[in-house]
Amino acid sequence: MADEPLVIETGVHAPDACVIWLHGLGADGHDFEPIIPELRLDPGLNIRFIFPHAPMMPVTINQGFVMRAWYDIRTADIAGEPDEKGIRASAELLSEMVDAEIEGGIVPERLVLAGFSQGGVVALQAGLRYQKQLAGIIALSTYLALGDSLESEKSEANAQIPILMAHGSADPVIPVVLAHQSHQKLEQAGYPVEWHEYKGMPHSVSEQEIFHIAEWIEKILI
Repeated sequence: MADEPLVIETGVHAPDACVIWLHGLGADGHDFEPIIPELRLDPGLNIRFIFPHAPMMPVTINQGFVMRAWYDIRTADIAGEPDEKGIRASAELLSEMVDAEIEGGIVPERLVLAGFSQGGVVALQAGLRYQKQLAGIIALSTYLALGDSLESEKSEANAQIPILMAHGSADPVIPVVLAHQSHQKLEQAGYPVEWHEYKGMPHSVSEQEIFHIAEWIEKILI
Protein backbone atom coordinates (compact mmCIF):
# COMPACT_ATOMS: atom_id res chain seq x y z
CA MET A 1 0.00 0.00 0.00
CA ALA A 2 1.87 3.03 -1.27
CA ASP A 3 0.09 5.80 0.64
CA GLU A 4 0.21 6.08 4.40
CA PRO A 5 -3.24 5.52 5.93
CA LEU A 6 -5.14 8.23 7.74
CA VAL A 7 -4.97 7.67 11.51
CA ILE A 8 -7.33 9.31 14.03
CA GLU A 9 -7.16 8.57 17.75
CA THR A 10 -10.05 9.18 20.15
CA GLY A 11 -10.10 9.35 23.92
CA VAL A 12 -7.66 10.92 26.33
CA HIS A 13 -5.35 7.96 26.88
CA ALA A 14 -3.20 5.85 24.60
CA PRO A 15 -5.36 3.69 22.31
CA ASP A 16 -6.18 0.21 23.61
CA ALA A 17 -8.53 -0.63 20.72
CA CYS A 18 -8.41 -0.22 16.97
CA VAL A 19 -10.83 0.00 14.06
CA ILE A 20 -9.39 -0.44 10.55
CA TRP A 21 -11.96 0.96 8.11
CA LEU A 22 -11.82 0.39 4.34
CA HIS A 23 -13.52 2.74 1.87
CA GLY A 24 -15.39 1.88 -1.30
CA LEU A 25 -14.51 2.02 -4.99
CA GLY A 26 -13.11 5.35 -6.19
CA ALA A 27 -12.98 6.93 -2.73
CA ASP A 28 -10.01 7.16 -0.36
CA GLY A 29 -9.23 6.93 3.32
CA HIS A 30 -10.70 10.38 3.97
CA ASP A 31 -14.17 9.20 2.89
CA PHE A 32 -15.20 8.07 6.36
CA GLU A 33 -13.11 10.57 8.32
CA PRO A 34 -16.17 12.79 9.06
CA ILE A 35 -18.01 9.87 10.65
CA ILE A 36 -15.78 9.84 13.77
CA PRO A 37 -17.37 12.83 15.55
CA GLU A 38 -20.82 11.76 14.32
CA LEU A 39 -20.47 8.42 16.13
CA ARG A 40 -20.40 10.28 19.47
CA LEU A 41 -18.64 7.35 21.08
CA ASP A 42 -18.26 6.97 24.83
CA PRO A 43 -15.32 9.27 25.80
CA GLY A 44 -13.95 6.42 27.88
CA LEU A 45 -13.12 4.52 24.69
CA ASN A 46 -9.57 5.07 23.46
CA ILE A 47 -9.75 3.91 19.86
CA ARG A 48 -7.28 4.25 17.02
CA PHE A 49 -9.20 4.55 13.75
CA ILE A 50 -7.14 3.65 10.68
CA PHE A 51 -8.43 4.55 7.23
CA PRO A 52 -6.20 3.02 4.53
CA HIS A 53 -6.14 4.24 0.93
CA ALA A 54 -6.71 1.55 -1.69
CA PRO A 55 -4.08 1.28 -4.45
CA MET A 56 -4.64 2.93 -7.82
CA MET A 57 -5.65 0.46 -10.54
CA PRO A 58 -7.67 0.30 -13.77
CA VAL A 59 -11.27 -0.80 -13.16
CA THR A 60 -12.80 -2.75 -16.04
CA ILE A 61 -16.44 -1.78 -15.46
CA ASN A 62 -15.43 1.91 -15.47
CA GLN A 63 -13.88 1.72 -18.95
CA GLY A 64 -10.49 0.87 -17.50
CA PHE A 65 -10.08 4.25 -15.81
CA VAL A 66 -7.46 4.22 -13.06
CA MET A 67 -8.87 4.88 -9.60
CA ARG A 68 -8.55 3.69 -6.04
CA ALA A 69 -9.89 0.16 -5.80
CA TRP A 70 -9.35 -2.85 -3.58
CA TYR A 71 -9.91 -5.14 -6.58
CA ASP A 72 -11.20 -5.05 -10.14
CA ILE A 73 -14.88 -5.21 -11.05
CA ARG A 74 -15.31 -6.81 -14.46
CA THR A 75 -19.08 -6.87 -15.04
CA ALA A 76 -22.31 -5.42 -13.64
CA ASP A 77 -22.96 -8.84 -12.09
CA ILE A 78 -20.76 -8.08 -9.11
CA ALA A 79 -21.09 -11.48 -7.47
CA GLY A 80 -21.01 -13.48 -10.70
CA GLU A 81 -17.39 -12.94 -11.68
CA PRO A 82 -15.37 -11.82 -8.64
CA ASP A 83 -11.76 -10.75 -8.96
CA GLU A 84 -10.52 -13.49 -6.64
CA LYS A 85 -6.85 -12.62 -7.02
CA GLY A 86 -7.50 -8.96 -6.23
CA ILE A 87 -9.78 -9.67 -3.27
CA ARG A 88 -7.24 -12.06 -1.76
CA ALA A 89 -4.37 -9.61 -2.29
CA SER A 90 -6.22 -6.78 -0.53
CA ALA A 91 -7.29 -9.12 2.28
CA GLU A 92 -3.64 -10.01 2.75
CA LEU A 93 -2.74 -6.30 2.94
CA LEU A 94 -5.43 -5.83 5.58
CA SER A 95 -4.19 -8.83 7.55
CA GLU A 96 -0.70 -7.33 7.50
CA MET A 97 -2.11 -4.10 8.93
CA VAL A 98 -3.77 -6.11 11.69
CA ASP A 99 -0.46 -7.85 12.40
CA ALA A 100 1.26 -4.46 12.69
CA GLU A 101 -1.31 -3.16 15.20
CA ILE A 102 -0.99 -6.30 17.31
CA GLU A 103 2.79 -6.00 17.24
CA GLY A 104 2.33 -2.39 18.34
CA GLY A 105 0.42 -3.44 21.45
CA ILE A 106 -3.27 -3.66 20.49
CA VAL A 107 -4.65 -7.02 21.60
CA PRO A 108 -6.46 -8.76 18.71
CA GLU A 109 -9.68 -9.12 20.74
CA ARG A 110 -9.98 -5.32 20.68
CA LEU A 111 -9.50 -4.90 16.96
CA VAL A 112 -12.44 -4.34 14.59
CA LEU A 113 -12.38 -4.59 10.80
CA ALA A 114 -14.85 -2.34 8.99
CA GLY A 115 -15.59 -1.67 5.36
CA PHE A 116 -18.06 -0.08 2.97
CA SER A 117 -18.93 -1.74 -0.36
CA GLN A 118 -15.62 -3.07 -1.80
CA GLY A 119 -14.02 -2.37 1.56
CA GLY A 120 -16.64 -4.52 3.27
CA VAL A 121 -15.90 -7.41 0.92
CA VAL A 122 -12.24 -7.23 1.93
CA ALA A 123 -13.03 -6.85 5.65
CA LEU A 124 -15.17 -10.00 5.58
CA GLN A 125 -12.61 -11.89 3.49
CA ALA A 126 -9.76 -11.07 5.88
CA GLY A 127 -11.61 -11.16 9.20
CA LEU A 128 -13.29 -14.52 8.75
CA ARG A 129 -9.94 -16.09 7.90
CA TYR A 130 -7.64 -14.28 10.35
CA GLN A 131 -5.97 -16.73 12.71
CA LYS A 132 -6.26 -14.71 15.94
CA GLN A 133 -9.58 -13.81 17.58
CA LEU A 134 -10.73 -10.32 16.58
CA ALA A 135 -13.41 -8.12 18.17
CA GLY A 136 -15.76 -8.00 15.20
CA ILE A 137 -16.48 -7.02 11.59
CA ILE A 138 -18.59 -4.11 10.31
CA ALA A 139 -19.87 -4.81 6.76
CA LEU A 140 -21.70 -1.83 5.24
CA SER A 141 -23.55 -1.91 1.89
CA THR A 142 -21.60 -4.99 0.91
CA TYR A 143 -21.77 -8.75 0.45
CA LEU A 144 -19.85 -11.98 1.04
CA ALA A 145 -17.55 -12.74 -1.89
CA LEU A 146 -15.68 -16.04 -2.34
CA GLY A 147 -18.22 -17.62 0.01
CA ASP A 148 -17.74 -21.07 -1.47
CA SER A 149 -14.22 -21.25 -0.01
CA LEU A 150 -15.23 -20.05 3.45
CA GLU A 151 -15.94 -23.46 4.94
CA SER A 152 -12.47 -24.76 4.14
CA GLU A 153 -10.63 -21.51 4.91
CA LYS A 154 -12.44 -20.01 7.91
CA SER A 155 -10.53 -19.41 11.11
CA GLU A 156 -11.58 -21.37 14.17
CA ALA A 157 -10.42 -18.43 16.29
CA ASN A 158 -13.09 -16.28 14.63
CA ALA A 159 -15.80 -18.91 14.29
CA GLN A 160 -18.05 -16.79 16.54
CA ILE A 161 -16.90 -13.31 15.52
CA PRO A 162 -19.69 -10.72 15.86
CA ILE A 163 -20.67 -9.17 12.51
CA LEU A 164 -22.68 -6.00 11.89
CA MET A 165 -24.27 -5.89 8.43
CA ALA A 166 -26.18 -2.80 7.26
CA HIS A 167 -27.68 -2.09 3.85
CA GLY A 168 -30.08 0.25 2.08
CA SER A 169 -33.21 -1.25 0.53
CA ALA A 170 -32.77 0.96 -2.56
CA ASP A 171 -29.07 0.26 -3.20
CA PRO A 172 -28.54 0.32 -6.99
CA VAL A 173 -24.88 -0.77 -6.79
CA ILE A 174 -25.04 -3.84 -4.54
CA PRO A 175 -28.63 -5.11 -4.53
CA VAL A 176 -30.05 -5.70 -1.08
CA VAL A 177 -31.02 -9.24 -2.16
CA LEU A 178 -27.30 -10.02 -2.47
CA ALA A 179 -26.74 -8.73 1.06
CA HIS A 180 -29.66 -10.85 2.29
CA GLN A 181 -28.09 -13.94 0.72
CA SER A 182 -24.75 -13.11 2.35
CA HIS A 183 -26.40 -12.56 5.72
CA GLN A 184 -28.13 -15.92 5.44
CA LYS A 185 -24.95 -17.71 4.40
CA LEU A 186 -23.02 -16.24 7.32
CA GLU A 187 -25.69 -17.24 9.83
CA GLN A 188 -25.86 -20.75 8.36
CA ALA A 189 -22.09 -20.95 8.88
CA GLY A 190 -22.64 -20.15 12.55
CA TYR A 191 -21.67 -16.47 12.70
CA PRO A 192 -23.70 -14.12 14.91
CA VAL A 193 -24.89 -11.36 12.56
CA GLU A 194 -26.67 -8.18 13.58
CA TRP A 195 -28.63 -7.03 10.51
CA HIS A 196 -30.05 -3.58 9.74
CA GLU A 197 -31.87 -2.57 6.57
CA TYR A 198 -32.78 1.04 5.87
CA LYS A 199 -35.86 1.69 3.78
CA GLY A 200 -35.20 3.81 0.70
CA MET A 201 -31.48 4.25 1.39
CA PRO A 202 -29.23 4.02 -1.71
CA HIS A 203 -25.53 3.07 -1.75
CA SER A 204 -24.65 5.38 1.11
CA VAL A 205 -24.69 5.78 4.90
CA SER A 206 -27.57 7.20 6.91
CA GLU A 207 -27.86 8.95 10.26
CA GLN A 208 -29.74 5.98 11.70
CA GLU A 209 -27.00 3.66 10.45
CA ILE A 210 -24.32 5.77 12.14
CA PHE A 211 -26.25 5.41 15.41
CA HIS A 212 -26.36 1.63 14.96
CA ILE A 213 -22.62 1.50 14.17
CA ALA A 214 -21.80 3.48 17.32
CA GLU A 215 -24.08 1.33 19.45
CA TRP A 216 -22.45 -1.83 18.08
CA ILE A 217 -18.87 -0.56 18.56
CA GLU A 218 -19.60 0.36 22.18
CA LYS A 219 -21.23 -3.03 22.81
CA ILE A 220 -18.17 -4.80 21.38
CA LEU A 221 -15.42 -2.69 22.92
CA ILE A 222 -16.70 -1.49 26.31
